[in-house]
Amino acid sequence: MTRMEWKNCGFWELRPLLHLLLPLCVHWLAQEMPVSVIVDVTTNALCPGQSTCSEAIYISGLQQTIVGVFKMVVLPLLGQLADEYGRKPLLLLTVSSTIIPFALLAFNQSKEFVYAYYVISTISYIICQGSIFCIAIAYAADVINESKRAAAFGWITGLLSASHVLGNLLALFLPEKYVFLVSAILLIFCPAYMQFFLVETVEPAPRSDQESSCLTKVVKVIDTRYKAMRDAGLIVLRSPTLRGISFVSFFYELGMSGISAVLFYYLKAVFGFKKNQFSEILMMVGVGSIFSQIFVLPLLNPFVGEKVILCIALLASIAYALFYGLAWASWVPYLSASFGVIYVLVSPSTYTIISKASSFNNQGKAQGFIAGVESIASLLSPLAMSPLTSWFLSSDAPFNFKGFSIVVSSVCMMISLCFACLLNTEVRSNNDKEEDVETPLLSES
Repeated sequence: MTRMEWKNCGFWELRPLLHLLLPLCVHWLAQEMPVSVIVDVTTNALCPGQSTCSEAIYISGLQQTIVGVFKMVVLPLLGQLADEYGRKPLLLLTVSSTIIPFALLAFNQSKEFVYAYYVISTISYIICQGSIFCIAIAYAADVINESKRAAAFGWITGLLSASHVLGNLLALFLPEKYVFLVSAILLIFCPAYMQFFLVETVEPAPRSDQESSCLTKVVKVIDTRYKAMRDAGLIVLRSPTLRGISFVSFFYELGMSGISAVLFYYLKAVFGFKKNQFSEILMMVGVGSIFSQIFVLPLLNPFVGEKVILCIALLASIAYALFYGLAWASWVPYLSASFGVIYVLVSPSTYTIISKASSFNNQGKAQGFIAGVESIASLLSPLAMSPLTSWFLSSDAPFNFKGFSIVVSSVCMMISLCFACLLNTEVRSNNDKEEDVETPLLSES
């Protein structure tokens, strides 16, 4: 590619994000490494000698439910704090929270340590799951021109996929006992690098309460946080675009999070898949999604727009779910995974729609609030998916349809597609900066 072609596809816009994307890529790589291993580790620890482990499925579902409950509050809160006090301190907090869970399993993989892993990783997921990407997107929106954001966001999600591919490649060739150790070491590198090299893009809100009493400060913080969360909700509700995309995100996450929570347990029980097969499927999706997000999205977006790309991606996610649920042979999951090359475009197109419909001062609030809506979906999904999957994988199933729960999840994505087709993408008016509902709140603090 020539220099002009690199500029047109959005790569040139990433130069200000170097010190953000380098540690984040390492972080994503390190987080992805244990994904293909964790199913075998938990099954071996909780249900030794068995291919199906109902206890692991239920604990995974319980973890996702607890994370969803707290993320409803934590995600919008972190988004607001990132707008008020800066992106860097919030990124350092969220990235650092992922170190301890993997360090535990690097030390020991016994039943007791697996239980401890679930407890600590639940706290970690509450803090970091979804919030890292939301704050990173807000950081990118601070330094990238609005007309170039779709291409830049495509590159960012493409780098996420590339990191996942490298993580799965490392997991494929590393001995299982070293996967968690290498992951923990890489996770320690990320906040250290950010601390020294990442530049803040937001000027922290001024503080004038140094002489207030401790109780007064606590009451003021609670009152400020309540007003901020209320105002973040108003920002979304007042915008037809943000309101519509919140419904799209809710139903998509309701279906996709349910599948993600049980998919590997389902494949292990039905087809006997293990670490290598899981890594192959994840790498297959990752390699294809790199191409689609880095090259296809930036080139296609100027011609068809984010809405069309979102609808195509949602259609692919429906096919992805149906092929997994109806899988009749061990090669069908690989066919299903190929649709991941397209459905991964849901995220960058959604981020772009949210970013374009939000003013500069409300980027973190809008991204955080809609991420909170997604967390509600991730809370509700395992309440049905975990028992439903466990039931149909057992000998007590009412009929022989082991992938029934996954097919049910596809219905949620069909509803999401309907809302996406009705979405009315809007061009934000020039007066929006004057109407930022958070501005009076910041001046008061």
